[in-house]
Amino acid sequence: MTDRPLTLMAVHAHPDDEATSTGGVLARYAADGVRTVLVTCTDGACGDGPGGVKPGDPGHDPAAVAAMRRQELEASCEVLKISDLEMLDYGDSGMMGWPSNDAPGAFWQTPVDEAAARLAELMLHYRPDVVVTYDENGFYGHPDHIQANRITMAALKLTGLAPKVYWTTMPRSGMQRFGEIMREFGEDMPEPDPAEAEALAEIGLPDDEISTWVDTTAFSGQKFDSLAAHASQGENIFFLKMGKERFGELMGLETFVRVQDTTGAPLPENDLFAGLR
Repeated sequence: MTDRPLTLMAVHAHPDDEATSTGGVLARYAADGVRTVLVTCTDGACGDGPGGVKPGDPGHDPAAVAAMRRQELEASCEVLKISDLEMLDYGDSGMMGWPSNDAPGAFWQTPVDEAAARLAELMLHYRPDVVVTYDENGFYGHPDHIQANRITMAALKLTGLAPKVYWTTMPRSGMQRFGEIMREFGEDMPEPDPAEAEALAEIGLPDDEISTWVDTTAFSGQKFDSLAAHASQGENIFFLKMGKERFGELMGLETFVRVQDTTGAPLPENDLFAGLR
């Protein structure tokens, strides 16, 4: 036994990603005395600028957007009581198929081995007991999310460490309810075309394939406030329109697939640290 605190490391692609899929567990485990480490891989420069100006539109200044999003990320970390923030500062690659995918310095263009070596150094420094990132499709196919998965899994091999490893997901039952609530709060939201609807149907997993269900309802207020800290990003406005009570009903459960484990903790589980304490 050592005096080293239990440590959770979440590897995310952009500023604000920490809030949506892991804000609850980051806040919950911080309250438990767990050291919480957030690694954010990109600068978020392909996000919205002031007034919702989109990348490529007149007035969108990537450097200014990156600086603004760094401030928002620091505010979010304060809300979630994250112990340590590490920025890899690769260029935001934008959505799949954007010209920014091919830009020099884009995360999507960075050799996996190069980025994994940097992440491995952080893992050896913090020695996480639990690591969380996206699945191999980046949950919904975003290139930076896919790359975050790749470098995380490669970094783990480089270190020889054997933490519990989880990929974020959502139950298909929850995705259906999420769609209903989106239509409730987005009155002008069009029905997706058949191809889009088919792609959306593939997001997440059947409920019986999810290994880990963590109740974070008690921390949903912090999760809401962490999203509010990223006020420049228009996609967060939908969540904020719900108000904290409805937000907690929808977003108070965070779900994962356990992909690496040496504890033998039985599944399904309701604690990322099951078997470790």
